[in-house]
Amino acid sequence: MLLRNEYPRPNFQRENWQNLNGAWQFAFDDHNQGMNERWYQQPKFEKTIQVPYTYQCELSGINNQDFHDLVWYAKTLALTPEMLQQTLLLHFGAVDYCADVWVNGVHLCQHQGGHVPFHVDITAVAQLENTIVVRVADPAFDLSLPRGKQYWKERSDGIFYTRTTGIWQTVWLEAVAPTYLSELVITPDLDAKKVKFEYEYVGDTTNTQLAVSISFNGIEVIADTLQVKNQRGKREFWLDQEITLDWNHQESWAWSPENPVLFDVQITTSKDNVVIDEVTSYFGLRKVEVVDGQFMLNNRPYFQRLLLDQGYWEESLLTAPSDAAFIRDIELTKAMGFNGVRKHQKIEDPRFLYWADKLGLLVWAEMANAYTYSRKYVERITHEWIAAVKRDYNHPCIVAWTPLNESWGVDCIMNNKDEQAHAAAMYWLTKSLDQTRPVISNDGWDHAQTDLLTIHDYEFKKDILDARYASVESVLAAKPAGRGLFARGWEYTGQPIIVSEMGGISYQKSEWEGWGYSNAISDEDFIERYYNVITPLIESPVVQGFCYTQITDVEQEINGLLTYAREAKVDLAIIREITLGTYQK
Repeated sequence: MLLRNEYPRPNFQRENWQNLNGAWQFAFDDHNQGMNERWYQQPKFEKTIQVPYTYQCELSGINNQDFHDLVWYAKTLALTPEMLQQTLLLHFGAVDYCADVWVNGVHLCQHQGGHVPFHVDITAVAQLENTIVVRVADPAFDLSLPRGKQYWKERSDGIFYTRTTGIWQTVWLEAVAPTYLSELVITPDLDAKKVKFEYEYVGDTTNTQLAVSISFNGIEVIADTLQVKNQRGKREFWLDQEITLDWNHQESWAWSPENPVLFDVQITTSKDNVVIDEVTSYFGLRKVEVVDGQFMLNNRPYFQRLLLDQGYWEESLLTAPSDAAFIRDIELTKAMGFNGVRKHQKIEDPRFLYWADKLGLLVWAEMANAYTYSRKYVERITHEWIAAVKRDYNHPCIVAWTPLNESWGVDCIMNNKDEQAHAAAMYWLTKSLDQTRPVISNDGWDHAQTDLLTIHDYEFKKDILDARYASVESVLAAKPAGRGLFARGWEYTGQPIIVSEMGGISYQKSEWEGWGYSNAISDEDFIERYYNVITPLIESPVVQGFCYTQITDVEQEINGLLTYAREAKVDLAIIREITLGTYQK
């Protein structure tokens, strides 16, 4: 059975590809023998693992949660003579943390970064029968590694969960011509009703033409051809000037959660008038900005009702068990009245972002943080964050970037100038890659430079929340969790106020036992508690959005609106009414 067999990069898609998920040979290397014994030359690993699921989870077929910092994979790959005439790119969606790749005994690359993709050109070593070998190092106790919620102790506890080691997103082979489109950056301009394409090629671009077709609802609105003079270039396209923009985010050409319309893109590359490469993509015509302290979507004020979404599944941890699981989570989120999610401490699979684009869901994209500050940490997180922003830039669903959360990795940021400089640098680094979205320097507290003032507040008493969020002054005077909102030397300059973590009401409705930030003992008690934490934020004259913790229970955290198995704890129609502010007590 081939697992996770959908196309892994849906906003840059080609037809000629081969999914390499499924059964791979697998071995632990607890004594670090593999390199000395040259396992990469003739691998004979006794275990079998189902890629892309990691050995710690049930769907991998191994389901072992012990420490194994070094693991090896091997797979045979048969190619046709026709494929050997093409350029062959071996892709890895994500491998946690440091991966070495051999093909037919030849070492081709080393990649560090557990949450972002990489690929290697295997053309020079490919033959009819091939052996792919991957060695992965994932040091459990190195707290300078960006790891998100993966715990460095043996068993999950508190807010930390089971580790992920090795391949956890799709592995696939792509066959392309010697000259091929390697990158397409799409930037819509809502006000000018145009879109800018920036493209990059690999190979000789002599006598090469690029043809662009843009369609909306099956009707072509742009058809243009240009000469590719260099490996990098850009072109702007003016869309139909009759594009309508609706105040209620509906019935227009503009993308929103209420109206998730997309433009389809086809890029055809020809050389000497012969088609050599075809890529399909899409984009949403939408605009996100902050104007005079107001969060705006498509030039309209927009109240964000977000769910904290950690992207864990009981049977498969960080890897979704199926593509349908992404759809189900998004549909459940919207059914409960939410218009977005804050993807927490995880760079999510592109398939989730694709469905958020298609189905209409805002996404706050957040880096998986480390826990200790050092020069090595700065190097690691910077490298990986750049890759994440570049990978996901084209997704219209993403409306905010969050490189740091709750001072993780910068725990002395309140007074430490090095760490403050790092947070500000991550803000400006992100801005240097993307001027179209707000950036949050350090979500929750101890902000440095930031476009949004985000607050983590797990208070559950309604009267306290009513008073705390009655005015800007009362917000700035409060210190939820005993933490200041800004690091020393930084101050509030009128940013939109969003309570980006709150609620967290525990309610046990499955066999999982655990904790939350307040405890409900019945359905009626849970509904009352949910009303008490949501309503003050909706009624506040200064709050512009909230993020409830969380969509599902995760291991020992039983503070989800749904169980770990995605079952409703209480009537979701009532949750929806409270979320939308229409519930009548």
